[in-house]
Amino acid sequence: MKKMNLPNKLTIFRMVLIVPFVILLLGDYGGWGWFKAIFGGVLEYMDYVALAIFIIASLTDLIDGKIARKYNLVTNFGKFMDPLADKLLVSAAMIALVELGRIPAWIVIVIISREFIISGFRLVASDNNVVIAASYWGKFKTVFQMVMVCLMIADIPGLQVLTDAVMWIAVALTIISLIDYLLKNKDVMREQR
Repeated sequence: MKKMNLPNKLTIFRMVLIVPFVILLLGDYGGWGWFKAIFGGVLEYMDYVALAIFIIASLTDLIDGKIARKYNLVTNFGKFMDPLADKLLVSAAMIALVELGRIPAWIVIVIISREFIISGFRLVASDNNVVIAASYWGKFKTVFQMVMVCLMIADIPGLQVLTDAVMWIAVALTIISLIDYLLKNKDVMREQR
């Protein structure tokens, strides 16, 4: 059995970090009385610990891709799990932020729906042996979503205008990147005869 390479270990590590991240972010809000009983005195700082975990998890996404490409460590496991880990991390963060009342649910629905649509498109494309590269719009969308999540976790009242602006830019980029993706790859959905 082959040993798992470093990029794949980082991807798994990112997925594992989702659990403590969500527990720390939700804390008492998740209805976990035991959590408050144990960590009550430091509960007000848990958002910052959750933010640190989210940033570390996000950085592993940058690092694992660079290492995989630089050292030719790209694997089928990595191709499947890396984007899945990203979607799980961001989706978990945004769903937790809905619970905390920091982001409207409809925005999260738009963002997660876009990911389902693109994933479906990629499945159809791979069935037809077509590889669809990520676009710049998609990359900008990811950056703004990550920044939006970080600002919302930090929840600094003095930065509310900035947080709202980044949120609206992230929503706009989510929609623009979806339209761009569908237009550029519309032939993928045509029936092969």
